[in-house]
Amino acid sequence: MRFALALVLCTAAPAAHAAEALAVQIVTAAPATRSQSYSLTGELRARDSISAAFPVAGRVTDVLAQEGDEVGAGMVLARLDDVQQVQAQRAAQAGVATAEADVAQAQADFTRYEQLFSRSAVTRARRDEAEDALRAAEASLAQARAELERADKALRDTTLRAPQDATVTDRLAEDGQVVSAAQPVFELALDTGMEAVFDVPEVLLTTGKPPPDVTLWQLSEPDVLFEGVVDEVSPLVDPDTGTVAVTLRLPDPPEGLGYGEAVRGRVEHPETDALIELPWTALTTTAGGSAVWTVGSDDTVTLTPVTVARYETEVLLLSDGIAPGTRVVGHGAQLLFPGRRVVDVESLQ
Repeated sequence: MRFALALVLCTAAPAAHAAEALAVQIVTAAPATRSQSYSLTGELRARDSISAAFPVAGRVTDVLAQEGDEVGAGMVLARLDDVQQVQAQRAAQAGVATAEADVAQAQADFTRYEQLFSRSAVTRARRDEAEDALRAAEASLAQARAELERADKALRDTTLRAPQDATVTDRLAEDGQVVSAAQPVFELALDTGMEAVFDVPEVLLTTGKPPPDVTLWQLSEPDVLFEGVVDEVSPLVDPDTGTVAVTLRLPDPPEGLGYGEAVRGRVEHPETDALIELPWTALTTTAGGSAVWTVGSDDTVTLTPVTVARYETEVLLLSDGIAPGTRVVGHGAQLLFPGRRVVDVESLQ
């Protein structure tokens, strides 16, 4: 009889506990809002740049621009030794003067013979000879003028001028140096804007498209922030460094930026995985692994297996097991069992 009574009392205990709601902390599962911050160092470059070179070979006699100089369109940057070109120009000018005198004389002769022919004072053959002499003199003048144009161009080619407004970013020749035709003498940054170029590890670009906005600052002015917008991502990976060149345009750069200057860039990468955030006290362990107590619409609990993505300070992030909006026992799970009713401790206050 005593054994039967004890058995009845033991089987009735869970039912009594199930009927009596246990006060616990209940939290609502929420999506985790996380992002990872990356910071890299890049370089400021001209959006458009060109190399300035002489079209002819020669010895440099004057270098008139230095690195960092701002030059205007047409400004003289350097000169070559032009002794031969000046002599050739003078000879060509003399040739034109002689040819012009020959044309004037031939024109006068032709006019005179034309008048004589009209009065039948000379034969047509003599008149035609005068006309042929005039045409030959005119051809010689045209050739002399063409030679003068070539001589003028050759002389102009010994002077290197800025093709348009620009900033000298590199000087590649010195006085007395012999340069070949088309050999760069200056590197010029055109006044069409500035961009920042970063060598980004390939792994940072495999999660999706690069972010549209990047926060930038000069290493010398860390408090002055400005925006960079991704303009171009190189399709090639540097085989030596494993990086990809990413170019940013600068919509509104601050004053004082210099070509070749180092800048720091920071970008926030949002989490691509859908994670659920819970307090670490919600986690319990079963023979099958990690689990949490979820609260149903009838305020009873169920042990639900979950997958923990990672642990953070005072919270854990779940990658599987429950959905956003699920009610979970956050604290006070020590006395729980499946089916037990619970009540939020905050509702009792």
